[in-house]
Amino acid sequence: MKLEHRIALIGVAAAAVAGFVYSQIYIHEKNRKEIREVAAELAFTWQNQLHLSDEQASMLEDTIIEYTIKKNEIINSSLGIGSQIQKLKSIQGNEHKALQKFMSEEQFESYLAMNKKITRKS
Repeated sequence: MKLEHRIALIGVAAAAVAGFVYSQIYIHEKNRKEIREVAAELAFTWQNQLHLSDEQASMLEDTIIEYTIKKNEIINSSLGIGSQIQKLKSIQGNEHKALQKFMSEEQFESYLAMNKKITRKS
């Protein structure tokens, strides 16, 4: 193969890789933006329902984002259903511990009770 053909082939491969990387960054950023928007809306709703302070609502929003990303990674993984369920249960336990750090006991109990009602309606 001539040097010119090799350079052209490397150039095409580099362009393809760059396009793939750019598309992945764009898709992930779009998903993150959507997650942030939904998290802000959820935090606002919970703030009203649980009478959270602005600081608590901000921490709740951060927690929602963090654990939504973790849950999505597990759901989109190639793990079997049983393994996914176990990991999701574990993550939910960690999420609850994080919420308990900045919510009062009454707020947290109300959060759990409302979540159960929402889950049952679904």
